[in-house]
Amino acid sequence: MAKLIVHQEKIDNIKELLGLCPFGALEEQNGQVNINAACKMCQICVKKGPLGAIEYAADAVKGIDKTQWQGVAVYVDHVDGVIHPVTYELLGKARELADKINQPVYALFIGSNITTKSHELLHYGVDKAYIYDTPSLEHFKIEPYAAAFEDFIQHIKPAAILVGATTIGRQLAPRIAARFGTGLTADCTVLEMSENTDLVQIRPAFGGNIMAQILTPNHRPQIATVRYKVMNIPKREPIETGEIIACHINEAKLRCNVQVLNVVPKEKEKFIDSAEVLIVAGRGVKKQADLEMLQELADLLGGQVASTRPITEAGWLDAKHQVGLSGRTVRPKLIITCGVSGSVQFVAGMNHSDVIMSINKDPKANIFHVANYGLVGDIYDIIPKLIEKIKIAKGVSA
Repeated sequence: MAKLIVHQEKIDNIKELLGLCPFGALEEQNGQVNINAACKMCQICVKKGPLGAIEYAADAVKGIDKTQWQGVAVYVDHVDGVIHPVTYELLGKARELADKINQPVYALFIGSNITTKSHELLHYGVDKAYIYDTPSLEHFKIEPYAAAFEDFIQHIKPAAILVGATTIGRQLAPRIAARFGTGLTADCTVLEMSENTDLVQIRPAFGGNIMAQILTPNHRPQIATVRYKVMNIPKREPIETGEIIACHINEAKLRCNVQVLNVVPKEKEKFIDSAEVLIVAGRGVKKQADLEMLQELADLLGGQVASTRPITEAGWLDAKHQVGLSGRTVRPKLIITCGVSGSVQFVAGMNHSDVIMSINKDPKANIFHVANYGLVGDIYDIIPKLIEKIKIAKGVSA
């Protein structure tokens, strides 16, 4: 593991050196400079501190034989065999990545009574679908599912694995990465493939201030999670291609310390990530009561009200209404942002919407860089007029 080494004898001004770290990771103890757990390995102290005072030391990593790892695999996320749409999005991206390096696309399907349902995967460009179908895998339990996942990797050795950032995917991916001592990049927004099969995993970092390109060049497999509605769902081909391969694993490896006694279905909720029209409240909304104005607009357009992070943190709307990387990724046919500045985190969660209309008083607001239509003005002037126009068009009395 990489580490920072302090050479005390080369430090002339301790106070000046301590002031370089934006995270407060450098501290003085008994006249010595120490590095605490707050260190982010950004190396600012190495670059801007006294020459040679702090040294960055990276452990030598033995190169891996990348020719032994072939193909791009997608974990099939499902509940009782009903495949989550994020799986199809990832299959489309996997096909794109695999074609760049002329390698196959694999699908990993783990569950019970799923073999028949697995044929649907063959309509989305899968070369081989590996199926672990046994009663022991009827309900999701982390231990047996991780065991089947591990067995798949050991036998197939995929170069890269894509996992949906769902409740299940977020449990499985880190456990698999830990078992193989490899890297995992969460909530990727862009994925690219290098000719040497290195997966370029791109995601916002440092609070959305930069877009980080992350690679795992010395380990395999490479694992990335991707949120629902970030990628495009490919066209469903009418004819099946590829093959289904039944996999078998020793039942002893599927033993679990957790027993599922009963499954009680939740009452279905209407989430913003499935809405075709969204009206998003930003900092420009002055008080909670003003959300009623946005709700009226949403009702007229058959949509839902959503929010940015400040609105959620203020307690005006529940977290399930929040758009962005720290909330939900959405892809409606129409999204109207009201007083939203357009932070990187927010934009990354909605920039694939079909039509983006933005209202903001600041003509230089970042949101206008992604908007299809921009209205510079006060939402308290524009939205009531918009509501009035829609009512007239619909023949609705005021």
